[in-house]
Amino acid sequence: MAPAPEFELSTIPDQSGRVIIVTGGNTGLGKESIAALCKAGGKVYMASRTESKALAAIDDIKKTLPNADLHYLHLDLMSFSSVSAFAKSFLEKESRLDLLMNNAGVMAMPYSRTQEGYEIQFGTNHMGHYLLTKLLLPAIPAGGRIVNLSSFGHNAATSGINISAADHAKQVDQLAAQLESSSTWGRYGIAKLANILHAKELARRYPQITSVSCHPGVIISDLYNAFVGQSRIMGLGVSAVKCFTTPLEKGAFNQLFCATMPVENGGYYVPVGRLAEKAWWHEKPSKYAKDDKLAERLWEWSAEEVKKHGF
Repeated sequence: MAPAPEFELSTIPDQSGRVIIVTGGNTGLGKESIAALCKAGGKVYMASRTESKALAAIDDIKKTLPNADLHYLHLDLMSFSSVSAFAKSFLEKESRLDLLMNNAGVMAMPYSRTQEGYEIQFGTNHMGHYLLTKLLLPAIPAGGRIVNLSSFGHNAATSGINISAADHAKQVDQLAAQLESSSTWGRYGIAKLANILHAKELARRYPQITSVSCHPGVIISDLYNAFVGQSRIMGLGVSAVKCFTTPLEKGAFNQLFCATMPVENGGYYVPVGRLAEKAWWHEKPSKYAKDDKLAERLWEWSAEEVKKHGF
């Protein structure tokens, strides 16, 4: 196993002059990442769904970083029209994007659908970010970076992502059936696997941009709210797990490492700054996360889907 690199917030290189987007940045790992990137001098856009929460988070960050170059733009990843409006608004303000941190996500959600009809975890965590990245790619220069937040939870996708049929219509039916028949955590695993494969294929298609995915470590963030609410037993389970978790401020270290330090293009990283394929056996990516053909098929499937909706 390769040794973990030394990393602290003070290790982050100067971000002055860099334009950055962090999705879902009003709480948890996103908020911690934004504060660190602002402190390092970056110009950061907080891309969040609820304006009041975003503005409150910005006010909180500015209590300790009064000169933070920090801005809010509305983004709802459950709606393609919102994603499109966000990209349009951003590109009217900025001519380039140096770092896109696809941090937002939902977890342990009961089965429901996004505005376009995708299962809510897959639609939010993958499809929304896929479209956002597609629309922003023209603004990302050579040397720019994309970081997808994934999870060790991608291992819950025990059958991978079922899009093996020869034609797209049948693939749509295959994946819909897989998601409908999967457990809550199975659906989450499929979405998180898609995040890894998306970064892998981005690296292949756009080698001039560094694209990686990462697992933040075992942390308790607001993502667990839905999980706790499902039952008292689940709530007690989360309380027990807290004894073994990483503090939130350190939970963001891995995505900050991936955003600012030298990394292998297309890699999947575990805390902190370790390529998962060289990590301990229990941290290694699943066989599906290493499947280049599946990454290519998922890209083509996703491209066809957003095209159906006019993108």
